[in-house]
Amino acid sequence: MNTNLVLYIVRRAIYAIVTLIFIIVIVFFLIHLIAPTPQAMAGIYAGSGHHTKAEINAIIAKYHLNAPLYTQVLLYIGNIFRGNLGYDPVYHVPEISLIGRFLPRTLELVIPAIILSTFLGLYTGSFGASHRRKIQDHAVKGVYLVTWASPPFFIAIVLQLFFAYDLGLLPSTGIANPVLTPPPDVAAFPILNAIIAGDGAYLLSLIRHMILPVMAIALLSFGVITRITRASMIDAMESDYFKLELMKGVSRDTAVYRTALRNAAIPIVTLLALTFGYAVAGAVVVEDIFDYHGMGWFIVQSIYTLDYIAILSTTVIIAISIIIANLVADILYGIMDPRVRVK
Repeated sequence: MNTNLVLYIVRRAIYAIVTLIFIIVIVFFLIHLIAPTPQAMAGIYAGSGHHTKAEINAIIAKYHLNAPLYTQVLLYIGNIFRGNLGYDPVYHVPEISLIGRFLPRTLELVIPAIILSTFLGLYTGSFGASHRRKIQDHAVKGVYLVTWASPPFFIAIVLQLFFAYDLGLLPSTGIANPVLTPPPDVAAFPILNAIIAGDGAYLLSLIRHMILPVMAIALLSFGVITRITRASMIDAMESDYFKLELMKGVSRDTAVYRTALRNAAIPIVTLLALTFGYAVAGAVVVEDIFDYHGMGWFIVQSIYTLDYIAILSTTVIIAISIIIANLVADILYGIMDPRVRVK
């Protein structure tokens, strides 16, 4: 492997770790702004309801809430890196087990949505650029601006009303048909569990229930890819190498979708992390509307029940996910464009 590439990856990994620690420290101090005393912090760890003084003191001792702030910060960072996100006072289980249950379900929505939005954005962006300032270009602009500017709940409700209630083509809510028995939880991801168990009926039900949430998340996030692709495509189509392709007798469609798009797609890699952020943010609302029990649904329920530990834990997990997405995007960009490795 190229030395410059290795150094570039190491630099980006160090930046990611520093960013993560910085975010954890911010979350820690936000907690202490909400609960500035050990007793108030113990109340957050204990959850809602009445608690005796002895219970509060036991929580203070257990979590070292009387220790100096710098000691608490170090303990908090260490616990997170060890996967100890605390004990959920509502579900009465370790928080990490709840994250392990709900996060894979959200990833099963977000990953297909990102793939769909990427392909949709690349095609519509290149289509609009190849028909620049024509009615097709204006139509593409209109569609992506409407979806980009619309709130997540609006997109989700429109899809739900049209495809589920009006046409009756797809289920309106849930993760799968409640009549069916879920397969054993072997791989954490419901689709993988169904595949491993060979349960075709449950797998088909999972896919049918995923279609509308995935469409909603993809429509929310494809606009930024369309916009950047269109701008990059216009620059590529005005370049000398594109004109040379046309002079060689290559058809315009081939030159647009093979030569220009391949070069214009490189900057899109940096948008993958931004798209991931859009998708995760949209999933919070979309999952609640479709009653899809993933991380987004879990966050909304935690807000309703004032489950502060769950809210803080999911905040950290989402931040970690976005940082990892940024790191992957930076590494891919460094592999595709060697010029960034020496900067």
